[in-house]
Amino acid sequence: MAAKSRVLVVGGTGYLGRRIVKASLERGNPTYILHRPEIGLDIDKLQMLLSFKAQGARLVEGSFSDHGSLVDAVRQVDVVICAMSGVHFRSHNLLLQLKLVDAIKEAGNVTMERTEAIMVLQRFLPSEFGMDPARMGDAMEPGRVSFDEKMTVRKAIEDAGIPHTYVSANCFAGYFVGSLCQMQRLVPPRDRVTLLGGGDVKAVFVDEDDIARYTVRAADDPRTLNKTVYIRPPENILSQRELVILWEGLIGKELEKTSISKEEFLAPMKDLDYAQQVGVGHFYELFYKGCLTNFEIGEGAEEASNLYPDVDYMRMEDYLKRFV
Repeated sequence: MAAKSRVLVVGGTGYLGRRIVKASLERGNPTYILHRPEIGLDIDKLQMLLSFKAQGARLVEGSFSDHGSLVDAVRQVDVVICAMSGVHFRSHNLLLQLKLVDAIKEAGNVTMERTEAIMVLQRFLPSEFGMDPARMGDAMEPGRVSFDEKMTVRKAIEDAGIPHTYVSANCFAGYFVGSLCQMQRLVPPRDRVTLLGGGDVKAVFVDEDDIARYTVRAADDPRTLNKTVYIRPPENILSQRELVILWEGLIGKELEKTSISKEEFLAPMKDLDYAQQVGVGHFYELFYKGCLTNFEIGEGAEEASNLYPDVDYMRMEDYLKRFV
């Protein structure tokens, strides 16, 4: 049996990162977690790191303000998965990803050919996991900024010749399914719901634990090398209205429904702060323009549930049952 790839997770205590750490450990990969030398008084983060260590993870000190420490961390592994959250991706924090790319370049193990002189980094997975930024060039401002930043990171990766896999995980169930695609809430309503447009535009919803499992599987799969992996489980391609119907069936009650046109939905944007404008813009791309399902997966890409049919992914009706 071939040795398991050594995986370094950057952002391993974050919302998705901690799930990737868990999935990597469960698959038997030697799993490394980059953490800052100064944890400070963040007791929750410290306890999480110690819990992972008790499960076999190796804690690696490294800081984005210490280039050498990043280089040293990369040199210990075969695969680097960056799972820094979107909050840390915007604005000046784009530099964090670019610093990581620079460290991977300098580590000297970024090559497609193994030699006796150096170890080889098999793969880098940058922090993406949502909509495919390569398809969002005409997205509405200011939400487009986050896609442009991700494309800047992709260009740096490809210019450096770094082996890579990009993961497009679509809609995180925790943010979209529990809310029935309502903004500014996380639990499903029991009386009324607002449908975006007619509520009939298809999107793709994925449980975060499944995202982590698919990501770890794809991280060293030869079939996904230098490709985009779309996580698009067929039974989770649903419209907002279909989610609502699932919820109504579970609670045995029909919700009062109203509909909001795209003009009405976008009208308040000028009065919102920057973060809210980004959120509205992304909802518009998802549930009015249908950016997740208005294309076919073609050359240079793979679909995760096709690659890994043994992963029994979470269906959204089962996901909603936790709220009943």
